[in-house]
Amino acid sequence: MRSLTSKAALITGAGRGQGRAHALRLARAGVAIIAVDVCQDIPSLPYSMATRDDLDETVGLVEKEGARASAQVADIRDRAALERAYRAGLAELRVDSVDVLIANAGGIAYPSEQDEDAAFSGQLELMLVGTWNTLKVVTGDMITAGRGGAIVLTSSTAGLKGYVGGWGGLDGYTAAKAGIVGLMRFYANLLAPHNIRVNTIHPTGVNSGMVQNDAFARWAVSAVGDDPGALANPMPVALLEPDDVAAAVAWLVSDDAKWVTGVALPVDAGFTNR
Repeated sequence: MRSLTSKAALITGAGRGQGRAHALRLARAGVAIIAVDVCQDIPSLPYSMATRDDLDETVGLVEKEGARASAQVADIRDRAALERAYRAGLAELRVDSVDVLIANAGGIAYPSEQDEDAAFSGQLELMLVGTWNTLKVVTGDMITAGRGGAIVLTSSTAGLKGYVGGWGGLDGYTAAKAGIVGLMRFYANLLAPHNIRVNTIHPTGVNSGMVQNDAFARWAVSAVGDDPGALANPMPVALLEPDDVAAAVAWLVSDDAKWVTGVALPVDAGFTNR
């Protein structure tokens, strides 16, 4: 992907999982990385989030690939904090704007003892408002820089297929992931005259912290019910690896996809077609 050499990217949720995989995939192509993560647990999510050590490890791995990197701690729900992190990253990398944005941060509020109204609104704030905040922080500079660019927003198969719900946090997850598609479609039109492309990615289950926890296991049992194949992929893979998703994202942000915009791309082993 020579078209990405000497470019810069902002990646949220970069401490581990898909965010780290995106960072390493782009680093191998010569992209400088601003790696952002909240680096603390979120009370509405019943599993652990990435830590500062995880984020520092991501940066170290990026640097081992020969790319420059900046670690920044910020909560995407706080636009002012995200703006400060973004500006600090630009200064550290000595660039005027990023060329690539991967708005990947998020998480799912599986059923728990918390109030489900709060869980619903918390999911919208984390993923839908957080994704909008990320777009607002970054896109102005991308336009001003005048170099074009590419944006990928992480949605989910749940943003295309109604199978996650029945409790406030789960309903909120599906609503937020579907809402991200709406944001993508508008921003794809808004930014097209500036040669900035915007797409969503829709993974099936991925081998990462969001599914490798007890809360997911409990939810999966209830979601399967009398149909043991309800969450199964048609292709013979139970969970994708983060690198599988990163490969598709790397294609979307490269010049190999230079006329691809406004697309909701499943990377799902056939799950949404089932």
